[in-house]
Amino acid sequence: MDTGEKLFEAAKETLKTRYPDGAGGAAAVYTESGAVFTSVAPGVVNSATELCIETGAILEAHKYNTAVTHSLCLVRENGALKILTPCGVCQERLLYWGRDVLAAVTSNEEQPIVFKTLRELQPDHWSYAYSDDEFFA
Repeated sequence: MDTGEKLFEAAKETLKTRYPDGAGGAAAVYTESGAVFTSVAPGVVNSATELCIETGAILEAHKYNTAVTHSLCLVRENGALKILTPCGVCQERLLYWGRDVLAAVTSNEEQPIVFKTLRELQPDHWSYAYSDDEFFA
């Protein structure tokens, strides 16, 4: 099983466990240490305090001081599973580990899992105003 399949299955299992019916979402990240962390978005009363589905898994990687190499966000709507490209905020969170972090991009059950680097997703990112040595120091 390759990394994409491993992350898809981990996110799918978390999704089934946390949201057995109806809509829901789960994310999984793979790290340089070989760990897989999963997360869901917390339920909140005030929508201004919402967090992305990937946030918990990203924080786990920080907690264990291991770099994220791959990220995948999976949602279920009307029974169909879809991979979502990380939003701009999550792309910024993933950029902590460099421009070559691989993020799964939007697809559906019939398409293979496709990853793109943050470099590909953000060709005109604001950080290019700085050298890599300055930015990632």
